[in-house]
Amino acid sequence: MQGDPGYSRFFAWLSLFTVSMLILVLADNFLVIYIGWELVGLSSYLLIGFWYDRRDPPPAALKAFVTTRFGDFGFLIGILILFFNFHTFSFSAISANAGHIDIALLTVAMILIFCGAVGKSAQFPLHVWLPDAMEGPTPVSALIHAATMVAAGVYLVARTFFIFQQAGPQAFEVVAYVGGFTAIFAASIGLVQNDIKRVLAYSTVSQLGYMFVGLGVAPTDATGMFHLFTHAFFKALLFLGSGCVIHAIANQDMRKMGGLAPYMKWTAAPFLLATLSIAGIPPLAGFFSKDGIIAATFTYGQNNGGNFVLYGLTLATAGLTAFYMFRLWFLTFGGRGGKFGGFWGGEYRGEGTPHKVPFVMWGPLVALAIPTVIAGFWGWPGNFPAFLTGNPASDFEDPFLSGLTWIGVAVALGGIGIAWLMYGIQAIPADALTRNPVGAFIYRVLLNKYYIDELYGWLIRNLVLGLSYAEQAFDRYVIDGVVNGSAVVIRTGANIFRRTETGRVQNYAAAIFGGALIIVLVVFIVVQSGK
Repeated sequence: MQGDPGYSRFFAWLSLFTVSMLILVLADNFLVIYIGWELVGLSSYLLIGFWYDRRDPPPAALKAFVTTRFGDFGFLIGILILFFNFHTFSFSAISANAGHIDIALLTVAMILIFCGAVGKSAQFPLHVWLPDAMEGPTPVSALIHAATMVAAGVYLVARTFFIFQQAGPQAFEVVAYVGGFTAIFAASIGLVQNDIKRVLAYSTVSQLGYMFVGLGVAPTDATGMFHLFTHAFFKALLFLGSGCVIHAIANQDMRKMGGLAPYMKWTAAPFLLATLSIAGIPPLAGFFSKDGIIAATFTYGQNNGGNFVLYGLTLATAGLTAFYMFRLWFLTFGGRGGKFGGFWGGEYRGEGTPHKVPFVMWGPLVALAIPTVIAGFWGWPGNFPAFLTGNPASDFEDPFLSGLTWIGVAVALGGIGIAWLMYGIQAIPADALTRNPVGAFIYRVLLNKYYIDELYGWLIRNLVLGLSYAEQAFDRYVIDGVVNGSAVVIRTGANIFRRTETGRVQNYAAAIFGGALIIVLVVFIVVQSGK
């Protein structure tokens, strides 16, 4: 970045983002939080499109800006519903008087508020902008699109949690099920991506889904916010680590990597810790926060007539996460022929010798590795709620005393094991599942992200633009036709009648005589017809 001609511009926009985010998180009412919300969107647009002279960043920035506007429109409508019913934007005032309006109306308002969170935190169906946002500089990916800006949606739901509690149960159900579906949906796409930053991008979408599930099913917001807290450390580490890899080999395609661990030990070691953490391996931070959410979904299922759909979604997502993250690890840092069964080093598939990564790049990885390891212990009974709210009452149980914990760990280890067999020692061919038509079809669907982008492109071209063209034709040929036609009629009539104004007395006398003659004839005809 230091040699980039936009060095000063980058930090100016990053400062704008910091101010915007501070406005958002310090707001005590909907009006101020909405101002910060939109300023964060503007900052994101500027930073994603930072390299505006390249081909891909400008469309990615525009895509992020337009996509999030859909969610923000619902957010704005929800704010207006609350304002016109409570005559205030204050969170505390609305919460204190929430029982004075119809609960169905409050539920609708809070679901619309959640629409803003869906857009900003890239939840289905507004998830499509986040992977393309990786076109921005890697520090932007690490700070904004992994740990801060996309977490704004989770923060919004947590900040208004006490209002959600007074709405109907449907509001929290929408939050939980959108999050649960997004978690497994994004994780399935991450299974087959080959760009290292895109794998991490879909991982972010999936983990944000986990956070919304935690907010939707738990009696407090501590479970979802705890995962937000731990995720910030290991996901920022993963993105910055990917930046070190890209710097070292000038490439983002994992198929052209492999065996990089011996070349960049100070990058690989923290990266491995973060990979284990996001996979949910104890006693790293991600294990504690993710296990708390999975346990909360199980309790939610017990309390709702045995509805364990969310538990199944979160548990399956845990296995998929472990698989695609260790697929990334083996394709990037490990592989066949490496030490410890291919976990460290192996066959390098790139071109040339990887460049040396300077301390200024790997130093932050080491710093982030510390909370990646120990931050989860804040979730030990009594610790994190007191740290978050000052409330000594624990929202968490000792995870090592629950059999559910070990089911989750076993699922994660199963995902790691399959990744090791396929990409570590390569005992199972990586294309084994694509050799039959069904497997090949599933692979194509996942590789093309369920064709959601193509569907949106088709809708824009054929419906949005088609409707625009129809409106343009209606305006041109109907509206303009009536207005322009009236002008033509008046102009034609004026051209005809202006010829009668010659300024000659004899012509006017002839016109008077002719008019009088016509009147006499009309009177004569009327009189004759009356006889």
